[in-house]
Amino acid sequence: MAIIINPISPVAFSIFGLDVRWYALAYIVGFVFGYWLFRRMLASGKSPVVLDKKQVDDLFTAVILGVILGGRIGYILLYNPLFFIAHPLEVFAIWHGGMSFHGGLVGVMLSTWLFARKNRVRTWSIYDMLAVVTPIGFLCGRIANFINMEVMGRPTDVPWAVVFNGETPVPRHPSPIYEGFGEGILLFALMACLYRFTKLRRYPGALSGVFGMGYAIARMVCEQFRAPDAQIGFLTSWGLTMGTLLSFIMFVAGVIVFTIALRKKEV
Repeated sequence: MAIIINPISPVAFSIFGLDVRWYALAYIVGFVFGYWLFRRMLASGKSPVVLDKKQVDDLFTAVILGVILGGRIGYILLYNPLFFIAHPLEVFAIWHGGMSFHGGLVGVMLSTWLFARKNRVRTWSIYDMLAVVTPIGFLCGRIANFINMEVMGRPTDVPWAVVFNGETPVPRHPSPIYEGFGEGILLFALMACLYRFTKLRRYPGALSGVFGMGYAIARMVCEQFRAPDAQIGFLTSWGLTMGTLLSFIMFVAGVIVFTIALRKKEV
């Protein structure tokens, strides 16, 4: 028997007639907690880099721009290019959803590289610290996905299957919850423990490599329960999805980065 849930309004609350949506709120909460934790890591004395408050503010401004621009452009190019060609104004309607993690990752890497170059700090060390805090944003984003009834799972008869009342009679895997647990909670616990209790933070790029592999594994597992994007479907007859393909590439990249990082000297 499925769990029946009444649909939740995509608007969390309104201020002076302005609607604040769960999707936007998830980004805000993720960035605020990520910023706070990043500052704590710098103050702990274990950080591989030294940044003052202004530099941290500048870094997170760059990261925010990288996430939004990269995530949106990645979704447009990888998941639904024909729709946006036909409806160009929808490019700016990010409140309708449509963000690609892999595109956002490229955007963050590029914006962080520009920041590191300008401030003359080690790019990979900053990547490593961001890799520790990023899963917090994943958790917030997947909760918002569930509230918005986005990226839901494949039909199933498991006892915890979900039906949104009035939306669809088909019980489905609550895949955003799976992803929030795997990509958010478990990945954060792994990255935080490795940063705090091992010497990997002294090898620039090592934690980034672990992050790439860890996210890829969690995403590929969850993709087995998540319904493919309607406009793309399965890429092969045996069920390959775009998310799985991109995550596999990310896993291979993570292995390469991790291997190269361990061959370098400690910092």
